[in-house]
Amino acid sequence: MLAIVHTRARLGVSAPAVTVEIHLSNGLPSLSIVGLPETAVRESKDRVRSALMNAGFEFPTRRITINLAPADLPKEGGRFDLPIALGILAASGQIPAETLERLECVGELALDGTLRPVRGVLPAVMAARASGRQLLVPRENAEEAALAAADDVLAADHLLQVVAHLCGEERLPPLTRTPEPPLDEGWPDLRDVRGQHVPKRALEVAAAGGHNLLLFGPPGTGKSMLASRMPGILPPLTDEAALEVASVRSVAGESVEPGSWRRPPYRSPHHTASAVALVGGGSSPRPGEISLAHRGVLFMDELPEFDRKVLEVLREPMESGEIVISRAAQQVTYPARFQVVAAMNPCPCGYRGHPSIECQCSPQQVTRYQSRLSGPLLDRFDLHVEVPVQDGQTLLRQDQSADDSRGVRDRVLRARALQAERGVLNADLSGDALDRYCRPGEAGEQLLAQAMERLGLSARALHRILRVARTLADLAGEAELQQTHLVEALGYRKLDRRQAGAPVATL
Repeated sequence: MLAIVHTRARLGVSAPAVTVEIHLSNGLPSLSIVGLPETAVRESKDRVRSALMNAGFEFPTRRITINLAPADLPKEGGRFDLPIALGILAASGQIPAETLERLECVGELALDGTLRPVRGVLPAVMAARASGRQLLVPRENAEEAALAAADDVLAADHLLQVVAHLCGEERLPPLTRTPEPPLDEGWPDLRDVRGQHVPKRALEVAAAGGHNLLLFGPPGTGKSMLASRMPGILPPLTDEAALEVASVRSVAGESVEPGSWRRPPYRSPHHTASAVALVGGGSSPRPGEISLAHRGVLFMDELPEFDRKVLEVLREPMESGEIVISRAAQQVTYPARFQVVAAMNPCPCGYRGHPSIECQCSPQQVTRYQSRLSGPLLDRFDLHVEVPVQDGQTLLRQDQSADDSRGVRDRVLRARALQAERGVLNADLSGDALDRYCRPGEAGEQLLAQAMERLGLSARALHRILRVARTLADLAGEAELQQTHLVEALGYRKLDRRQAGAPVATL
């Protein structure tokens, strides 16, 4: 009268094991669930009873005790309906209990026995494989589960299909992976951007080294258009990275398309987004925009319009690559290794420096507007690049010699291959690795010392200049840093503040 079924809970992007123990005993008919279940789990007893009866099974008129172990792990959602139903059937002798030993299952039950999808299937697939068991999921989760399937994932539409499989009457076929389309499909091409040679070069540098990029210029110059081309020149995700990204989307309840799961994600939150929407949170912590942009691009348009407190919460995950969300009941860590591409106007009206439209802002308004970005946040952008106004002739002329996204991505791939030999992207170089691979030479040291004095650069800004110079050398295929690399890297620091705190005059 005892049955054990294996399943998985959801905790961040992990899937801790849960053992569902069902015990039938004599006494007045009742059903109790223990093991720290929340409301949706406690309500499963009514869904399971109706599903079993409507599917033609006998619901035992016994005292039923269901234990979800470990007892100190919070259990939430309807994902435990299917294992509870199978455990009751096994404990009452309606299905063979031994068939559940090498199987894990998740799924919510409708009142007629139909299986409904649940969130966080991908982490459960990988965790079940690590434990040496098969995983059974609802059919609506099959497309997502197939991303990580290796002939060890089963899918069913109805409880009757699951029982037929366990009884050996009609076996469920394992899921197979969906073929992937070419990476170039679906992304806008960099060739669509007319002119803007310096910003396009900066975009390539940012993609090659994993650097954060800040674009500034008048409205309509192509800042958002440039940012949207960034994912198209990034390398495709590896299996491990793609599964990380898909796992975060699965936990967040967003669909994972098999045809595009290797593409780097691109997220563009509105400037009215709250801190919780950006970094994640809630009573049951869910991933925010920075985690959904993991291994990809987080585009922040109109950067100074974001709330100051919202911007400041970005500082830690931009350095650490993860975000820790603490609540009274649990602490969840989500990955957040993303590239920031931000855009801003040079002043409140947007037309400071425009060749034909006069700026209406006073110097105090300009200073106040630019000061919305704190110095520590500005330091975390490796490249500050102006996107100037283009003349009509440039915009109307088609430049056939301009590189398309595929050509730029090939150069990015070659530069990243050099970084792979070092074991880390240039944007993440630190300590001994920074000293070893970013030696500026005597002339370069003098140049950087003068730049620090004139621009009031911080130590963090200096290190970022060296990392960008290393990326420029990698793109050129050179082993040593040259002074030309340092000069170009310094040219990408247009918004560094002087010691007095005033904006650089070039803005």
